[in-house]
Amino acid sequence: MSELRFGIIGCGVIGRLQARVLTSYPPLAGRARLVAMASSSRDSESARQAAAETGCESTDVASLLARDDIDAVSVCTPSGLHAELGRAALAAGKHVMVEKPIDVSVRAADQLIEAARQADRVLAVMSQRRFDLASRVVRDALEAGELGTPTSASVEVPLWHGRSYYASDGWRGTLALDGGGALINQGVHSLDLVQWLLGPVVEVKAHTALLGHTGIGVEDVVTASLRHASGALTSLLTTTAAFPGRTTRLAVHGDRGSAVIDNDELVYFHAADAETDTLAEGAYQAGNQADLRHPATAAQERDSCGLLRGPHGEQLLDFCDAVADGRPPAVDGPAGREALRTALAVYEAARTGATVRVAHAAGENVRLMRTVPSPVPSPVSSPVGRWRGELFAAPGRR
Repeated sequence: MSELRFGIIGCGVIGRLQARVLTSYPPLAGRARLVAMASSSRDSESARQAAAETGCESTDVASLLARDDIDAVSVCTPSGLHAELGRAALAAGKHVMVEKPIDVSVRAADQLIEAARQADRVLAVMSQRRFDLASRVVRDALEAGELGTPTSASVEVPLWHGRSYYASDGWRGTLALDGGGALINQGVHSLDLVQWLLGPVVEVKAHTALLGHTGIGVEDVVTASLRHASGALTSLLTTTAAFPGRTTRLAVHGDRGSAVIDNDELVYFHAADAETDTLAEGAYQAGNQADLRHPATAAQERDSCGLLRGPHGEQLLDFCDAVADGRPPAVDGPAGREALRTALAVYEAARTGATVRVAHAAGENVRLMRTVPSPVPSPVSSPVGRWRGELFAAPGRR
């Protein structure tokens, strides 16, 4: 198969992680090559530093999109710019991968999906937790019926983001470019994963709050009850105001077994055999089978930012295969849209206090919480205006 030549737009934590994965993940050798990186803001120095780390070139957005030695563009920018930059890359004839979420509104997501269809190019949304070995073990077990009828799941995303996180970039904690807070930024991976495992969510109830931070216009705590099309129920907690030290956890339960993933590792798995009487505590007494299903992943396989490189690498490899084979990627635009739409339904349920059907959720996320007003920046200081005004300007015109 031919080598896919990449450009990355966005030189923050995730852009640099993708750059390291593209240049160091062994299965991508000969399949992918990083050509250039561009910053989505006026900070061209960040692009130079990021490019120097991986030996690629640094450039501006307009020049990157105009290059004929780049086949695919990965958009790793503020969330509210994903669709806009993705459409620009598609118009330039590139295949596109965007970071999660696909964007911050359903309308923008739909425009991006339609642009990919018209351009006849591959569009993927990064959702690397589907590619974790632990996630695949649980998915395979569910599909094989080993856990019986799926009945419920619980999701915990108890993270901490200090003041320095929100101060590091002007767009963080803003509704326009971040799209929201703990849910759409941090919890959307789990929203996608639990639907990949248990099927689509059709109805939600929720609460949001801003309790651990000041000076931001988005939530830092979300609790939600999700009802899947199958009837299974999921409880969700995601926060960026939890004391540091906890890890993301997903538990899936069926009437014949359970599985627990903690920090991307399978820490508990039990599937009853044909003779096990679950009503007589046989399943409990049988013990944990996790080590037999999936040995623990070595700590040294994690990137410097704490994330496993393998899942990112495997999704990038799937993207390369999709381009080469002319097929949809494993996580395509509509899949990214579904995770976004579910997140927006959670926000609407929290705002209105009503039970919200996902299919009826508002397409635009205009206000997250009734009790926490969002700061309204002036047009001059607005990160939206500043970023969008500079996106396609060459350095000399900024």
